[in-house]
Amino acid sequence: MATDKSTLEASTREGSGKGAARRLRAKGQIPAVVYGKHLKTPLHISVDPKGIRTAINTPHKLNTLIQLKLGSGGEQVLLKDYQMDPLTRDILHADFIAVRDTDQVKVNLPVVLTGKAAGVLDGGLLTQIRRNLEVWALPGAIPLQIEVDVTNLKINEAIHVNDLKLPEGVSVKTNVNYTIAVLAAPEAAEVAAPAAITSAAPAAAAGKAADPKAADAKAPAAAKAPAKK
Repeated sequence: MATDKSTLEASTREGSGKGAARRLRAKGQIPAVVYGKHLKTPLHISVDPKGIRTAINTPHKLNTLIQLKLGSGGEQVLLKDYQMDPLTRDILHADFIAVRDTDQVKVNLPVVLTGKAAGVLDGGLLTQIRRNLEVWALPGAIPLQIEVDVTNLKINEAIHVNDLKLPEGVSVKTNVNYTIAVLAAPEAAEVAAPAAITSAAPAAAAGKAADPKAADAKAPAAAKAPAKK
């Protein structure tokens, strides 16, 4: 699936610091910076924060490919980071990274388990350990998510990063073989508890019947014989 694309208007900005940022926000703009290994220096720009929200309002969300329009030119970018007001939830500052179609970029993707695990059908418990994964992909071919098929997963088995079948052009660059999901056996206590309760009931009943003192204590007192005259 091709990466979703959006456009965003931007302007070159002059000045820096809190004073300049306040003046920008008073005009409905926020300060932003564009970084990139092919850029000689970072680009200091201003953008409409509402425009940022609109640009990433796609299925790819933060991994949406944005065409930044800057004067007569522009840059193809990804939104890498932003600062948000904790009370108003307004975006206060944004960082973009400029990308080239032929250069892989590092993105964070959600991990989604698919299928019905064989071990679950046998009573096992499936637990997803890792819900996001950092991968490398070409900007125009960033997947929506990493899908992991657990259909053949059995009890006491696990799926790790090295087991994944990644989409073409997508790779994981890590020395750690992270665990994605595990399928554990049911707890022994949970299995034994019902049996223990069932076997305890007849034993208790038998114990009560075998106790003559308990039976005598509950029996009514016998009537006394009449006295001889």
